Amino acid sequence: MEDHTAYRFCVDRTDLHTTCLLPDPDAPDTRPLAEGEVRLSVATFALTANNITYAAFGDKMKYWQFFPSGANPWGCIPVWGFAEVIESRCAEVATGQRVYGYLPMGHYLVVQPSRVNRHGFMDGSPHRRELAAAYNQLVFCATDPSYVATQEGLQAVLRPLFTTSFLIDDFMAEQGFFGARQLLLSSASSKTAYGTAFCLSRRLGGPTVQGLTSNANLDFTRSLGCYSQVHAYDHVQALDAAVPTVYIDFAGDAELRRTVHTHFGTSLTYSCSVGGSHWEALGSGNGLPGPRPALFFAPAQAKKRMTPPPEGWGASGFEQRLADAWQAFLAAVNHTEHPWLTLQTAQGAPAMQAAYQQLLCGRADARVGLMLTP
Repeated sequence: MEDHTAYRFCVDRTDLHTTCLLPDPDAPDTRPLAEGEVRLSVATFALTANNITYAAFGDKMKYWQFFPSGANPWGCIPVWGFAEVIESRCAEVATGQRVYGYLPMGHYLVVQPSRVNRHGFMDGSPHRRELAAAYNQLVFCATDPSYVATQEGLQAVLRPLFTTSFLIDDFMAEQGFFGARQLLLSSASSKTAYGTAFCLSRRLGGPTVQGLTSNANLDFTRSLGCYSQVHAYDHVQALDAAVPTVYIDFAGDAELRRTVHTHFGTSLTYSCSVGGSHWEALGSGNGLPGPRPALFFAPAQAKKRMTPPPEGWGASGFEQRLADAWQAFLAAVNHTEHPWLTLQTAQGAPAMQAAYQQLLCGRADARVGLMLTP
């Protein structure tokens, strides 16, 4: 089982442009399994702007802690994808099973299954026990009712992002949209943003959903049909400043955030920080007019909704509501005449490096979903 070529793709935590390949710490010839452990071979994973957000907020949100590199200043960005169980010393997890979940950008991952059931298990490895549970679950594809083998790409590219979209929509509705008459979404061409707009657009009688995007992505974003209107970033100051507005920030651009806050002033009823696709322009929310930006953490809203009624829906209720919304979203994404997404595949470290740098520089095509194989 020796594999001397196994690597993990890592980035410099202090300079995201700088990358390297480090020997995979979970390769068979490097780490023999202990009792109760399982080795996964990473098969394929998605790379999206969401992964840039993981890197941008890596220290603040503890994303670097999921797959520690063991070598400063290097960090391994988490990704969502599929893996095969190739070796097991856990009686409840058999070799040959395919799983879906949070993985490193590399060849292998050793996990310590806990709370195993027919649907999957949690990784109970000591370094992950205090991290958000939503990221520690691995799902058996064979018993996942939403799994379709021919749609693995769509699942890996869109499902994690859409889960966040679904939860943002739920949070906004729960809060009565903070009294706003319009919701303004930055980075509107991004998959998490338009997933959110899709969910919001299904609520009859709710606020209008306005999108902000680059001039290059205006036509694409308007073609989605889930925004009331889509505006270029330089159009913010032409919007009616008297309309009560919630700003949902997927870009993380500090200058844009200040422009929005300054323009709407007291009409801005809530400022929600979600992502950092414009990671080089990140900045604090100190000294801004209007409400202080509040970070939205999807796992916290999910945990709340998975609690029993009346506060939550229970685990099964949450899963059913999410599944219903997901199926409706897929129907729009897979529209026969105007599909929202085209999948592309690539393999190997050079392809990984090229895709990462393209995303980092904001040059990725909004119409494309990328699936990578180590």
